[in-house]
Amino acid sequence: LDNVLLPARTLGLSDATARVRARQLLDLVGLVDFASDYPFELSGGMQQRVGIARMLLHDPDLLLMDEPFAALDALSREFLMLELQRIWEQQRKSVLFITHSIQEAVFLADRVLVMSPRPGRIIESVTIPLPRSRTLDTLANDEFMALCQHLRRYFTHA
Repeated sequence: LDNVLLPARTLGLSDATARVRARQLLDLVGLVDFASDYPFELSGGMQQRVGIARMLLHDPDLLLMDEPFAALDALSREFLMLELQRIWEQQRKSVLFITHSIQEAVFLADRVLVMSPRPGRIIESVTIPLPRSRTLDTLANDEFMALCQHLRRYFTHA
């Protein structure tokens, strides 16, 4: 709870309002039962969900997520992709999600922007037409795999 509340004072939120909102967000990310735990007592995936709750505390219009799942194992990444999608479906926030994972990009995005190496510039914009809600079965879908293969061509070195 205290970790989610970290930005409250900087943002000028009243303590009472921020506490209510933080508890709601911990419930949203499935961690209300861990509100009193210290960060070192949480798994990596749980820590990432605390970070999402902390980001949502002041109800921003845009979430900036820079490689949020990079340090997680494959199963935790898949779980958090589903969780982030669920949270997005409830909150409907715009998300700028930076990742090196083609599968994460295609699974989570409505649009993928491909950047070039230095100097970084956008070299393609790919609309992702896959229906929502996406499930883990989506990862084996022919259209999903074709989109991943299309994007992968930017990252192969001949």
